[in-house]
Amino acid sequence: MLLLASSLKLIAEIALLAMAGQWLLGLLVGQGRDGNFIYRLLQVLTQPFVKLARIVSPRVVLERHLPLAAFLLMLGVWLLATAVKIQLCLQIGVRLCR
Repeated sequence: MLLLASSLKLIAEIALLAMAGQWLLGLLVGQGRDGNFIYRLLQVLTQPFVKLARIVSPRVVLERHLPLAAFLLMLGVWLLATAVKIQLCLQIGVRLCR
């Protein structure tokens, strides 16, 4: 169970950092972001999470707001996985969680 919580936490961290990096790079590059290789690489990395946000979110959420919904969804997953990991570590002992 600890492995599952740690794995979910890691996947959420990677997704959150990729989304934050894509957003920041989009701000820096501006309109030319679609031609930027790194931006497109981050877009490919975050695309599964945006699709998951489309499936989970109601239809009233606009397409342009899906990346924000995906970010908030992954933030929720990260918080939940962190709470579960802390609880498991307290149950089995902190030394075994290192």
